[in-house]
Amino acid sequence: MTTASRLPETYRSEGGGANLADILERVLDKGIVIAGDIRINLLDIELLTIKLRLIVASVDKAKEMGIDWWEDDPALSSGARRKELARENAELKERLAELEKSGIGREERDTA
Repeated sequence: MTTASRLPETYRSEGGGANLADILERVLDKGIVIAGDIRINLLDIELLTIKLRLIVASVDKAKEMGIDWWEDDPALSSGARRKELARENAELKERLAELEKSGIGREERDTA
């Protein structure tokens, strides 16, 4: 029975290539954009068009590029959720003040 005399080598080639971690770090640091359109036509009639846009980058790089939609999405950010609730609350208070000012609903309460 023979045993391995040494540990397996990394993915780095002798020519100075990069391993998978290096490639991932480079992609996240620089960012990568993949764009493409898929169109399905039948006898010159367009049945379906799908436009694909994919950006792969680190969060810091995305913010640097001006992409920060996850910070304002209430489904993804608790801070955005609180802002959305505060905005809705202010809107409802404003509508209630307008209704009380105009007297709508007062007649119904007075007759009850």
